[in-house]
Amino acid sequence: MALSVGQKAGWGLADLGINVFVVVKQLLVFAFMTTYLGVPPAVAGVLTFSVLAFDVITDPLIGYLSDKTHSRFGRRYPWMFIGAIVQAVGIVGIFMVPDGMSWQANAAWVMAFFALATLGFTAVTIPYGAMAGEMTQDPQERSVMMAWRMGFASLGLLMAGAVVPALAGDTKAGFGMAVLYVSPIMVLAIWMSIAATRRAPRIATPTGLGLGDMLRLVLSNRRFTLLVVIYGVLTLGVALIAAGLQISALYLMVATGGPLAGLAAALGVFAALFAMFIVGSVLSQAFWVFAAARMGKLSALIFGMVIYTVVLAAIYMQLPAESISLMAILFIFAGFCNGAYQQLPWAMYPDLMDVTRDESGEAVEGAFAALWLFGQKVANAFAPLVLGLVLSIYGFQESSEGVVAQSDSALEALRWAVTLLPAIIMWGGIALLALAYRPRAKGVHDARAA
Repeated sequence: MALSVGQKAGWGLADLGINVFVVVKQLLVFAFMTTYLGVPPAVAGVLTFSVLAFDVITDPLIGYLSDKTHSRFGRRYPWMFIGAIVQAVGIVGIFMVPDGMSWQANAAWVMAFFALATLGFTAVTIPYGAMAGEMTQDPQERSVMMAWRMGFASLGLLMAGAVVPALAGDTKAGFGMAVLYVSPIMVLAIWMSIAATRRAPRIATPTGLGLGDMLRLVLSNRRFTLLVVIYGVLTLGVALIAAGLQISALYLMVATGGPLAGLAAALGVFAALFAMFIVGSVLSQAFWVFAAARMGKLSALIFGMVIYTVVLAAIYMQLPAESISLMAILFIFAGFCNGAYQQLPWAMYPDLMDVTRDESGEAVEGAFAALWLFGQKVANAFAPLVLGLVLSIYGFQESSEGVVAQSDSALEALRWAVTLLPAIIMWGGIALLALAYRPRAKGVHDARAA
């Protein structure tokens, strides 16, 4: 049975709420600690890595429990409903740091609420990802679902990445008030998604497999495990950009030059450029659906990532940037290419769920979703750690008062760490897609995933 437009759009709506936390953990937490709480970059990187590593451990457990849940509301919805609340409470807590504490106490406070928000995030995203394999087995229909998902995800990214910093201004207290405004919207988006998809096809009967058998079954799908690794590599490149973007906006870009200078002065350079990035991502969604239909999902993904690396090289050449308008154009192109990274792998991996379900007869979509997010979360955990160590090695100075003077070597390290280093990592993922994954994409089932 074909899904209605409301069901496809409704499923995608949840990602608006999910991506508020994606921005918080990838763009804001590291910069918030090093710029407003006085936490040294290396320490901030290690602490962020520790929390996100804990998140990796909880993924298989939530996936297992989601697959085994039996309720009148199905296997997935109870987790998403409660997880949305936990995630919101954690996000608000991260930025409500009391005044007058030492940087060590500040870091401990942030990490405690960061862990809570991460647990709520996992309780939402694992069941949510599993639904992509349950609602439909039509690859093209999944591509359309992912386009809806990324459209709403872009709104969530815009809300957290542009609206929150714009509302916050340049103060620690401002961030606390800003997240209070957006957290109810985040929860409502997830709850409205649950309501919109309540009549969509789903697999209500829990699997009889234990946790170990589930994981072995998923890992036996070699194409899926390879795609998990490759997506993790690509995510490391993207996560490095995200981790350093706000700091780069503070130290490498100024709000002068061109017609957008006024906008950047009003919103802040980071919020303005991030908004341009989201504009590019939103504009790209229909194109990547079209490209996937014409070229195949795999070829479209490779194409998008190659162009992404070219844009990153161009951004490197323009930094430090005095023309905000030129940089805005580059960020629109970066967002357009990022749309391929966001949409296409997520449309590929549910097709591989079908292979295992057809061969084994077991519905373990929660376990698939947990392993799928594993690669992402490992990469997201390592990115701030890598960035923090790089900046520490080159003498970047932490602050509790906003922007402070930095050495030329520290600024140059920041420059290449958020552009050339991610591009090199992405080329590793591109090589794996072309040389390792493509040869495995043969036959009827593989053609669906390619």
